[in-house]
Order: sequence, then C-alpha cells, then structure tokens
Amino acid sequence: MRQSQLFTKTRKEAPADEMAKNAQLLIRAGFVHKEMAGAYDLLPLGFRVVNNIKKIICEEMNTLGGQEFIMTGIQSKDVWTTTNRWNDDIVDIWFKSELHAGGEVGFGWSHEEPITEMIKNHISSFRDLPIYVYQFQTKLRNELRAKSGLMRGREFVMKDMYSYSQDAEQHEKFYQKTIDAYKKIFDRLGVGEDTFVTFAAGGAFTEFSHEFQTICEAGEDIIYINREKNIAINEEILNEKILRDLNISRDELEQVKTAEVGNIFNFGTEKCEQMGLYFKNDKGETIPVHLGSYGIGVTRMIGVIAEKFSDERGLVWPESVAPFQMHLLILGEDESVIAQAEKLYGQLTKRNIEVLFDDRKGVSPGEKFSDADLIGIPYRVVVSTKTMQKESVEIKKRTSADAEIVSYDEFIGRFSV
Repeated sequence: MRQSQLFTKTRKEAPADEMAKNAQLLIRAGFVHKEMAGAYDLLPLGFRVVNNIKKIICEEMNTLGGQEFIMTGIQSKDVWTTTNRWNDDIVDIWFKSELHAGGEVGFGWSHEEPITEMIKNHISSFRDLPIYVYQFQTKLRNELRAKSGLMRGREFVMKDMYSYSQDAEQHEKFYQKTIDAYKKIFDRLGVGEDTFVTFAAGGAFTEFSHEFQTICEAGEDIIYINREKNIAINEEILNEKILRDLNISRDELEQVKTAEVGNIFNFGTEKCEQMGLYFKNDKGETIPVHLGSYGIGVTRMIGVIAEKFSDERGLVWPESVAPFQMHLLILGEDESVIAQAEKLYGQLTKRNIEVLFDDRKGVSPGEKFSDADLIGIPYRVVVSTKTMQKESVEIKKRTSADAEIVSYDEFIGRFSV
C-alpha cells in the first residue's frame, strides 16, 4: 500500500473530548474515526488490524470444530421475553425500537436467545449434536459510561460462539477446550503473559462465569492474582472464593487493574428448558440441550493492545496483528533513491510481504519518522542517499532504540522467510 494513496492521514491532536489514551492514539494515527462517545468507525488501518485479530480467532475456533456464520442484529421481543431478559431491570443495556407496522424489536447485545430459537429447527435427535457455531457480530449496548475509548463501546465487534451438547460431560469437555483455545488466542495476540482466567459473577448471563482479564492500567476491573499458583479472582467474589474454595490468604494475592477481553458462560440446560429446546437421546428419552456461550471483544482488543503496547511516540503493534509487516520510507527526492525504493517495494510485494510504502513527496524526513513511530508498524526500513552509497537499507524495529544497516540481498532474504 502506497502511503500517498492511503485513506486518512495522521493528526497532531486527538479530539478535545477524547480522554482515553487508546482512542487518542488510534485517532491520531489514522486507525479509527470517532462518531460519538462509544462509537468509532474503523478506517483502513484499523480494519486491517481487526481482520488480523479475526484471522487468529477463526483459526483457533475452527480447530475446535466451530463453524462460522452470522445472524441478524435485529431481534424479536418475543424470543427474549421467554427468558425474561427483555426486562430492562434484568438487562439494562438494551437499544430498542418500535416498528411502524407495530410491535417492538431490540438491537443485539448478545445472541443466546435468538440462536437457541433458530437451533430448534435444526436438531431433533442425539445424532444432530454437538453443534458449535460462531460469528463476528456488531453488538449494540446502551452503556451508561463510554469513556474508555474502544475498551468500552456502545457499538463494537464481538466474536461470540455457542455450543449445544448432549450432556454435561460432552459440554464440559468442550468448555475446557475453549478455555485452552482462548489462552492460545491471547498468546498469539501478544497479551498471553498478562491475561488471566478468573472466576466471576455472570451478570445478566448466568450466576457465575469465567472471564479473561488482561492486566492494563486503563482497565475498569480489579482482580487479585497469585502468579506462582496461577490463581486469579475477580474483586466482586474475592471473599467468597478465599473460606470456601481456594485455601489461600488475601496477603498472598496481588491486586491489579485489568480489562476484560473475553468471557465464557455455562448455561447448563436452564436456557434450553426455558425456550423448549429438547432432543431425543439414544434411549429415546426427550431431554434438554446443554448450552455454552463464549465471547471475545474484537474491537476491545484493539483498545487494550493500544494501551499496553505504546510509548511516548505512538503505537507499538505486535507483529501478529500489525496492519503491515514493514514501513518502507524514502528520504529525499533524488531520482535514484526513489527508483531503488520502488524496486525494493516491488520485490517485497511479490513475496507477499505486507508493506506500507511512504512514497509521499514534499514531506520532511522528520515528519516521516514521526508518522512511522505514531502508526507503530513493527519494522521501519529507510532508503536514502546515505544507504544507497552502501547498497543497503536502514532497518529499525519499533521496539528497538538503534537501527542497523543491511545489504539489499540480506534485507530481502531476511523478510522472505
């Protein structure tokens, strides 16, 4: 991608009303545009990051046997009334609207009820189970507070997966496999070492749940961890889990601020019983299905990564999710320098190496370096008169203080692996 053709430009300042560091950086670097509090447009750079996150999640969900699909975001009042979750006293984040033809609809904040209603048409016997399906869906939640940038939005992209199993044993095996898959996902996203599985209250979903909490100073949650014993507990159930289950004293736990990046809920058979989802087992008995729900906040992950991997100069993307692998800069407007940079750009793209090529004219070297740091692509590669004289390029990792001079052949070979 030529930077001269890239839609949107960097900015020196974020909007005056934007308080969250993640959103300030993402807006200034040209990844997102703020429509209003809690609602952000994904610009081309941000869209590329989201797609990289989705790709990682897809690979791990498919390994579990998940199949991707997508449901509508417009939801029937009748479906949610069945389980009492249409009630604003139970779920206080609904966006709802009246139809001109009469009646009410809601805009999806979650999908357990609609998908369970749909599944009724697709199973009848034990031979139809288990079913594992997932989607990447835009969720709408009428949050009271939306001051944390992309870490808490009123509109956001979520990966939500649903499992339908024959019995508790089949369900539990998949539930545990999903925990392991989530750990792999967060490892691949670069936050695995700082992400903990916590036992938590289930809120509007279930009595209890498991959350995946990433240590982050801008996070809105507090958890207590013991790294040696691999224990993590949410603040709201801390005292209950310390006389009763964990046999550990509070003094052994470290308090940290975190951001919730994923959660999983075990509904057992309760929701399927409420909604009338039954099947015949191998004995001919009619029994309810076991349901599990598994979420990852995709756009929330962008905000968390931006908070955790940034410095005074800008963003510092992990290689696995960066919008490009390399930022290629031309310094100066000498024709021979431009020709060499164009040649290298062509060689790299032929090798399927994703490159943002700063071919802009009339832009000072200082501005190009500043923009490269702000955008935060893992490798910055410079072609200049100085490097041309040595038949080389200058390479600098975004995470390194120093650059190195590398010959053309070594450069191409290093990034062709």
